[in-house]
Amino acid sequence: MLLLETLGLLAAHILSWVAVCHALLTKRDPRSALGWTATSLLLPVLGPLLYVLFGISRAQSRAEKIMRQRAAQEPEYAHPACPAEPPEQVPENIVRMAHLGRNLTDQHLCGGNTLSPLRNGDEAYPAMLEAIAAARNHVFLATYIFNAGHTGTAFTEALAAAAARGVDVRVLVDGIGTLYSWRKPWKKLAARGIKVALFLPPKLFPPNLSINLRNHRKVLVCDDIGFTGGMNISDDNIQSGRKSCVQDVHFRCLGPIVNQLRRAFLLNWGFCTGEYTPLPPGSGQIRGESHCRIVMDGPGNDADMLNDLFCGAVNTARRSVRIMTPYFLPTHDLMGSLRSAGQRGVDVRVVLPAKNNLPYVHWATFRLLPTLLNAGVRVWYQPPPFAHTKLLAVDGYYSQIGSANLDARSLRLNFELNMEVFDPAFHGLLAGHIDDAISRSREITLADLERQSLPVKLRNAACWIFSPYL
Repeated sequence: MLLLETLGLLAAHILSWVAVCHALLTKRDPRSALGWTATSLLLPVLGPLLYVLFGISRAQSRAEKIMRQRAAQEPEYAHPACPAEPPEQVPENIVRMAHLGRNLTDQHLCGGNTLSPLRNGDEAYPAMLEAIAAARNHVFLATYIFNAGHTGTAFTEALAAAAARGVDVRVLVDGIGTLYSWRKPWKKLAARGIKVALFLPPKLFPPNLSINLRNHRKVLVCDDIGFTGGMNISDDNIQSGRKSCVQDVHFRCLGPIVNQLRRAFLLNWGFCTGEYTPLPPGSGQIRGESHCRIVMDGPGNDADMLNDLFCGAVNTARRSVRIMTPYFLPTHDLMGSLRSAGQRGVDVRVVLPAKNNLPYVHWATFRLLPTLLNAGVRVWYQPPPFAHTKLLAVDGYYSQIGSANLDARSLRLNFELNMEVFDPAFHGLLAGHIDDAISRSREITLADLERQSLPVKLRNAACWIFSPYL
């Protein structure tokens, strides 16, 4: 009996130290590593079990495995050469931020672009359908959600008509995003000559039930016209005549940046299907004044491109930072950058939705607001309908648009696509949109937060504890 007890204690200590070693070697945050070390050592057996259940990032491990498997198949255009000198003259006032993005993405800016904001589905969907109808070579669509309804039907018919006239039509829908609608309009596409792929769909055999590693990117490329932003394919984005809807902004892109959008789609397509097709010839036609760059981010590597870009943009800000996002649970790094900007006198404004489709994220946000407000950051809640818009505007010249939210899910667990835009005129459009929302919104103060009842504060804190998983 004594021997069995000794062996049991020895096994428990070995388990604890295995968990400790794993935490020390894999955790980026020393506080997290310290917490799991203490838990594993002070709670034999139970501590390592808790670490296995909640401490190991299975999403990251799985993403790394998938990326290693795909690496051998990737074409040359997955990792194009990036010459030390930019292929075109970069204006002096944007050199610092342009250099940061180049180091993170291994891509230079491309000039000569025009971006047009399209508000809600009322403006975006007609423009997208018109571009599909005019396409003669290819139509590439990637979306997180492709819901049934009038909008889904309109896109299905437009895509089918394009395929019928010989256009190369491909549709990529996220595997979890397909669950948002009982009816699946995209299922009808394959029967009508359209190539359809699902991004890591959930399945029982072999088992894949993870809600992480989602393709949250939204891209449409119709020959030399591109679209990107945060808008899905859904009737929810139509405002006309609807009481319940979702506000959002999408963007029509013209110019050489469309070549980068096309490349992004084809890399996504190859990732899902294993079929990497050659890049169609792109257009270098100059269409405007914007300098742009696509940023593709996702798990499976050590880089945190979008998080680093957000931090870099805020850290270099000297006058103003405007942020609009539906979900606001920034990383520790970004929180520090926002606080630092507020403390050095930068006008930092954050606009969030007063009505949120994910109430637990909404509640968790309240828990972190005091540290921002104390640093001089100002926060507004805009009235319904729910605003799904994701915008960043800095210092009158730098902007970001795209699919990424400012939360752990977007910055750590999802595959996202954003676009950097260096253009004072475009910045003015985004800043004007954000300022218009502020004029209709309620600013939240420390006094508002202090007036919250104890049960509400405890609820907010309980949600905030789980913010890395929300």
